[in-house]
Amino acid sequence: MRNPKKLIVLDMKPERAALALRMGADEVWNPAEVDVLAKIREITDGYGCDIYIEATGHHKAVNQGLAMLRKLGRFVEFSVFNDEATVDWSIIGDRKELDVLGSHLGPYMYPRAIDFIGNRKIDMRDVVTHTFALADFKEAFAVMERGDKSLKVVLEP
Repeated sequence: MRNPKKLIVLDMKPERAALALRMGADEVWNPAEVDVLAKIREITDGYGCDIYIEATGHHKAVNQGLAMLRKLGRFVEFSVFNDEATVDWSIIGDRKELDVLGSHLGPYMYPRAIDFIGNRKIDMRDVVTHTFALADFKEAFAVMERGDKSLKVVLEP
């Protein structure tokens, strides 16, 4: 998925929605305000989306993604879960025959990502919302736990 025809981001926080639009999303939908399944079916003539990247770590987003995907679509799991996520495997293997991929074992992509950031092909200023000295790690973790307008928190040596 290097150049999607349309990139739609789902987020419930307005500041993150605004950031997604600034970083290139075509549209941002709030699942608390929009029936995202109905909307994706509407704009795809009932087919569903080609790729769904789950990055929330919430079990509802997994099932939402499986429902939104078209037959022979691709589900990419990008997050880490605190609790188990239960899915109906008949959707994956029988009804839709989906590709299901993880995202943490692709080290060949790290040099590319580092190059994009280092050469400013991606502006990270809006993504890194807080920077702390390593000695202040407890404060950094507290900010991250609260989630109050923090997106990415960086510790510097």
